[in-house]
Amino acid sequence: MTTQAESVTDVSATAGKGFGEFVALMAMMMSLTALATDAMLPALGVIGADLGVTRANQPQMVVSLLFLGMAVGQIFYGPLSDSFGRKPAIYAGYAIFIVGCLLSIFAGAFQVMLIGRLLQGLGAAGPRSVTVALIRDKYEGRLMAKVMSFIMVVFILVPIIAPTMGQAVLIVADWRFIFVVFLILALTTVIWFALRQRETLPPDRRLTFSAGRILAAFREVLTNRIALGYTVAAGLISGGFLGYLNSAQQIFQVQYGLGARFPLYFATLAAALGIASYLNGRLVMRYGMRLLSTWSSWTLGGLSVLFLAFAWLQGGSPSLWIFTIYMLISFFCVGVLFGNLNALAMEPLGRIAGVGAAVVGALSLLIATLLGMFIGQSYNGTVLPLVAGFAVLALLSVAVMGWAEAKRSVPSPIEETSHMQEDE
Repeated sequence: MTTQAESVTDVSATAGKGFGEFVALMAMMMSLTALATDAMLPALGVIGADLGVTRANQPQMVVSLLFLGMAVGQIFYGPLSDSFGRKPAIYAGYAIFIVGCLLSIFAGAFQVMLIGRLLQGLGAAGPRSVTVALIRDKYEGRLMAKVMSFIMVVFILVPIIAPTMGQAVLIVADWRFIFVVFLILALTTVIWFALRQRETLPPDRRLTFSAGRILAAFREVLTNRIALGYTVAAGLISGGFLGYLNSAQQIFQVQYGLGARFPLYFATLAAALGIASYLNGRLVMRYGMRLLSTWSSWTLGGLSVLFLAFAWLQGGSPSLWIFTIYMLISFFCVGVLFGNLNALAMEPLGRIAGVGAAVVGALSLLIATLLGMFIGQSYNGTVLPLVAGFAVLALLSVAVMGWAEAKRSVPSPIEETSHMQEDE
């Protein structure tokens, strides 16, 4: 039965616009990160050549620095928005992102480009994280789930179309125009947001900003076995995925010689993530988060060990279609793991949900960024570093999840499903 809280929205915050416009605006703001990541991939080789990099793997840092900035930024935007309001925190994020875009557009040296990308990550973390809090201010229960499900559709579509957009820009213009597109999108959405969305956190609900709250949340996560274990597991799995993002352009465009067809293969693999995320929403009600996470990690790790041996026998370059099948299955497992591991990490943090989510997100992304950089920088003209990364990190995640659950009895799928239904 729908509660009154679920069926009533904050009318003052939605005056002048409909539900569809609100969802579209929130989706645009949250997808800024995915676009800034994936649209760049076809241009990495061109950027490296134009800015005079000396090592083949060096252009990968254009991706890695974005995620490093996001990891650091996530820690602060949530507490800032709780203290000063959602809109000022989002404005600050956009301002930093725009400065980063301008640095990248006019970069004459690779180091300046990397500073620009770091600032883009720091900035994009603002709208990405605070938007969730803003949605929670306005909606709860099933209405919030409805908004987030529509936004997830955009999240699925952006990685599919973003590399194609980047490739299209390269056909008609210089790589710098990709950052011009980012700049135009950022300016468009922040002006739209300023004109059409009112503040959702009134002054009487704001908290005094305190670094102590952030440190206390870190201490809570680091000392809670469940929260820490699943945060680390999420970082391990995401590390394999970021290793893929770092090396995808070299694998597909250089190693397999796909050239302009790279976005097609990237989109196919991104679709596997989207399908897994959709099906996970149904499967989790039947089997539970823990069981699905364990199955997926074992499948990813076991398959990767077998494929690593096969790829080694093929000189590190198995046929493209076999590699694509392996990646489709792997990405399906990763898609199942993404949502479940983060939700499991947040389970014991209900008392500090807001700042706890920021800490979990920052720690897992920092782990993932460092691991992804290591995998990407290990690229040697074969798929072996990537496959080995998936194998090792997936099996490590199984061990970490086992450690996290060692001192409590794991509920059966039926019991876990029952608890989830009660939470609803």
